[in-house]
Amino acid sequence: METNRIYLEDCLQTMKKMEDNRISLTVTSPPYDDLRTYNNKVKGLSTEYNGYSFDFENIARELYRVTKPGGIVVWVVGDATHNGSETGTSFRQALFFKEVGFNIHDTMIYMKNNFSNPSSTRYHQIFEYMFVLSKGKPTTFNPIKDRKNVYGGQVGSWGKNTVRQKDGTMKENTRKVIEEYGQRYNVWTYKTSKNGQEDEVAYEHPAIFPIDMVKDHIISWTNPGDIVYDCFMGSGTTAKAAMLLNREWIGSEINEDYIDICNRRLNIVQTELTI
Repeated sequence: METNRIYLEDCLQTMKKMEDNRISLTVTSPPYDDLRTYNNKVKGLSTEYNGYSFDFENIARELYRVTKPGGIVVWVVGDATHNGSETGTSFRQALFFKEVGFNIHDTMIYMKNNFSNPSSTRYHQIFEYMFVLSKGKPTTFNPIKDRKNVYGGQVGSWGKNTVRQKDGTMKENTRKVIEEYGQRYNVWTYKTSKNGQEDEVAYEHPAIFPIDMVKDHIISWTNPGDIVYDCFMGSGTTAKAAMLLNREWIGSEINEDYIDICNRRLNIVQTELTI
């Protein structure tokens, strides 16, 4: 199966072509809870409808099969509010992933720096879940350290690090220098104005996630040369991030117009990388 290619088909068809244990990381966001209106130029589809229906349970099973032992699936999802209640789709999906064999390795939060739909009866919604699902113990973790430590670069200065000796006297231990930056927490904040993208073409798609978020997951869970998959490729952000970070990638997308958006974005990246 070719890498660095988007397949115009349902992701189940793409994954059926993959051998077991092929993918190091999947980063994706499914078209959940009819929160976006997508156009009708879809392979095999003749009428317009809001949101794509997709076979979630079989997709989850196939993702488990094609993911390498120690590999990761990052499933970015939120919940709509219907009849005064959040749907709970996100939690049901996370628990089903656990049923098919994944570990819920981390429940992370993608926090937006702004909100799009104000509410008069509840606090403004500014986050989505990033379920980090692992096939066994993750084999790769490259923690991002960009959280400024208060005493960064200084010798530890809280209390006295002392040990009582046999004769009753106190001896002060050598203190370690505190790193200037510590490992980040599991709530990641990204700007939503222009959604953090680096090109205008992406905004021809109705639902995009920040490229920096995808980059950060690729850095965290893979190494150069690993294969990254996106089963709902959309505007091509996962493919673009993988190219920029020297990873192989595979994508599935059923909408021809969206594949055109992807290809135009990727052509820009390819041009920039060869200059």
